[in-house]
Amino acid sequence: MSRADASDLAARLAREAEAVCRHYLPAGKKSGRYWLVGDVQGSPGRSMFVRLSGPDRGKGASGKWTDAATAEHGDLLDVIRESCGLNDVRDVTEEARRFLSLPHSGPRQQPRSRQPSPVPSGSAAAARRLFAMSQPIPGSLVETYLRNRGITALHESANLRFHPTCYYRPEHGGATRQIPATIAAVTDLAGRQTGAHRTWLAADGSGKAEVETPRRAMGELLGHGVRFGASQDVLAAGEGIETVLSVRSALPGLPVLAALSAAHLAAILFPQGLRRLYVLRDRDPAGEGARQALLGRAAEVGIEALALTPRSGDFNDDLRRDGVATLRERLRLRFHPEDALRFLAA
Repeated sequence: MSRADASDLAARLAREAEAVCRHYLPAGKKSGRYWLVGDVQGSPGRSMFVRLSGPDRGKGASGKWTDAATAEHGDLLDVIRESCGLNDVRDVTEEARRFLSLPHSGPRQQPRSRQPSPVPSGSAAAARRLFAMSQPIPGSLVETYLRNRGITALHESANLRFHPTCYYRPEHGGATRQIPATIAAVTDLAGRQTGAHRTWLAADGSGKAEVETPRRAMGELLGHGVRFGASQDVLAAGEGIETVLSVRSALPGLPVLAALSAAHLAAILFPQGLRRLYVLRDRDPAGEGARQALLGRAAEVGIEALALTPRSGDFNDDLRRDGVATLRERLRLRFHPEDALRFLAA
């Protein structure tokens, strides 16, 4: 990659600086015109700051970062290299192009001699690698799929990505296939990615792929979940991604968490400062068991917990059957008045 190519990629990334930081440095948080995080590898903390606005180049440029603890500094290409553990400049380039949805840079002049270091199948490291290899969802098959299910809440969706050729291996033998998929990042309370969830999709985004198990998770899941919005004192938690995004489509400002199963919903860890929890149960025996367990755990630590039950199988069924306006009105009547006003207005 020439210096001019690198400068152009860095400038393109700088125009999307906040999205880059939310994806590659998820343990950080926005503070004014900066993204604060522990270091360029993405550790929790506040010693490194990334400028989120400013000119493309020169003094005060967007995307430039400095670590006050080490005096290191650089641009967003350095963030991609360090946070993904990449050594080859071409790998950094291709990852940046994937994030920006740019075409592949073309064949290498020489065959690659270094292969990516192996990671255990199904591990948290494998989940992070899969997520890093995926693409943002705007304009992708993932967006088509979610909108086909009535979901309009696609803001703050950096934990969702699209993989056009995700491997699918049948559980009972058979040929491995490459199928487009939604890739969701499972994160802990500090924002560190611990796992990933895959939903394989039909080629036209009309539904899930016709395979035996179109949904699978990998990595360390217990206590964690797929998060949309930053929870502070209020959180809504449910089993599925589509369930929580359906509720968020009705209350756009509501922070939500998808635990990915009834058993994992019952075991979610509570954010510090949480005072009210809405439990979005599914209408089945497993959902009832998760509701009871979670209500009990919340009561033990002084968190007010309110269970919400859909009229159909889950809240996405309600959304598709009755529409977002009807779902919004039902939720408004069942939410604490203060929360309904707060999150509906947002």
